[in-house]
Amino acid sequence: MWKRTDKCGELREQDVGRQVTLCGWVHRRRDHGGVIFVDLRDRSGLVQIVFNPADCSEETFGLAETLRSEFVVAVSGEVRRRLEGMENPRLATGKIEVFVQELNVLSAAATPPISVEDERIDVDEAMRLRYRFLDLRRPQVQRVFALRHRVAQLVRRYLDEQGFWEVETPMLTRSTPEGARDFLVPSRLQPGEFYALPQSPQLFKQLLMVSGFEKYFQIVRCFRDEDLRADRQPEFTQIDLELSFVTREDVIQVIEGLVREVVRQVKGEELPDPLPRLTYAEAMDRYGSDKPDLRFGMELRNVSDLVKDSDFQVFSKVVSSGGVVKGLAVPTGASFARSRIDGLTKRATELGAKGLAWMQYTAEGEIKSPIAKFFSADVLQQIIARMEAKPGDLLIWVADTPAVANQVLGQLRVELAGELGLLEGKADYYLWVVEFPLVEYDEEEGRYVAVHHPFTAPLEEDTELLTTEPGRVRSAAYDLVCNGMEVGGGSIRIHDRQLQQQMFELLGISPEAAEEKFGFLLEAFRYGVPPHGGFAFGFDRWIMLLAGVDSIRECIAFPKTQRGTCLLTKAPSAVAPKQLEEVGIRIAPRVKS
Repeated sequence: MWKRTDKCGELREQDVGRQVTLCGWVHRRRDHGGVIFVDLRDRSGLVQIVFNPADCSEETFGLAETLRSEFVVAVSGEVRRRLEGMENPRLATGKIEVFVQELNVLSAAATPPISVEDERIDVDEAMRLRYRFLDLRRPQVQRVFALRHRVAQLVRRYLDEQGFWEVETPMLTRSTPEGARDFLVPSRLQPGEFYALPQSPQLFKQLLMVSGFEKYFQIVRCFRDEDLRADRQPEFTQIDLELSFVTREDVIQVIEGLVREVVRQVKGEELPDPLPRLTYAEAMDRYGSDKPDLRFGMELRNVSDLVKDSDFQVFSKVVSSGGVVKGLAVPTGASFARSRIDGLTKRATELGAKGLAWMQYTAEGEIKSPIAKFFSADVLQQIIARMEAKPGDLLIWVADTPAVANQVLGQLRVELAGELGLLEGKADYYLWVVEFPLVEYDEEEGRYVAVHHPFTAPLEEDTELLTTEPGRVRSAAYDLVCNGMEVGGGSIRIHDRQLQQQMFELLGISPEAAEEKFGFLLEAFRYGVPPHGGFAFGFDRWIMLLAGVDSIRECIAFPKTQRGTCLLTKAPSAVAPKQLEEVGIRIAPRVKS
């Protein structure tokens, strides 16, 4: 009878001479002239096991000949040192091997539809998700989940040391406005009524502050019915926390401490203390994004004042009408072929620009451009100086509203950096973006909407602008950004009932609607509310960055596709008519197009 005594990937030279029993999957099998070599795999790693007729019975050797990839086996044998010259430096166990005396086949396996032994993950993603239980066996995939587990434990330990309590909040709650679409759950006991799955624990964590818990956190599942992409899933995990009697600086200090500890333990790197900061206005002006990637330069430069009186009317007319002319210098771009520059122009128009102006500043210091003739030599030199251009650069500009110019150039900046290899070998760059607008005007809805959520407090010095110029009000919100991606965000919350009602009015939420949707929160606010604020990490997204993978689907055990489907279980699916009847739902017939 077998009983596992050791793990495959943990055996080392000091184990030579020991008898061990290992269990795992057949990773590879090789038959070398009467001796069979098998790489045996468990969660801890690989070890080579050897079936030699001189060390095992004829029956055992015959059974070894039947082994195939992914058979589950238990083996007992002696750990021996590999012969000189036969070591495998790529394996942690590469200096030893196990000579098998006994073999038990615990489970046979059909030929896997995807290769588990291949270290490259170049299988079609649909196949990987269809056979996710096989894909998850890959050592390189399991390394991501080992990292995820480790980070979760580091987070819990750090927050516990900081005095936080872990508290669970409901999964079945009520639908509220001012967010993404909710996933709805029909109620059998109250026919025609619905729960909503939480987009975040926002209201409940604020209620915990009203309840006097002071420091709360949880690692919690959240749900949003929104369009998907590489860094977004319909169900995802947040590290969610809230603190009482704090200012923005208090929250930022806690989060920075957590991030530094995780990065130090996981990557062995020290982050700056404090982390760099940009205001929202600075980030948009210099990088064209509220989540700028600062691993490279290529800052946006405004040349409006230099070109406003030029004969190039594309520029001068835009400036005179209140627009801007902004651009960036593309390193080595002066060598781009005209077709590539045309491609950049096409991309700019796809992003919303009316066109793209350009100049090549050659390695010899010459300026080549169809628009150079519209500017004096002195103005051209001022432009080059403003753009901080170097010989060999390509200068590109967008003339439009500030919003369009920033958005187009911000996207081109990131795309060009990737194409030019400016991100290779660069360390992760964390920074804070602060002082976001509190609200923005939605032309379609004809009203102001919250940039973060309706419970975000305005900066105290901007509160008076709520009634006169709400678009100028800055919020007490803060986002943590890494490598051009939002890792998490939070804010100081409104804790004054009257200010909260004023915010609802600004957002077009009537007193009746506010009472219907948020009455329980407003009721709680009648009984003494501490100043409070919080933060939420996108846990899957943070793991993606720490692991260096390209999609959060690599960091979720059973993810959905970009169409929100699970290829493994075939969810979502139709349900039996009886189930629909129990919850009072009738499905309308589909209209053929």
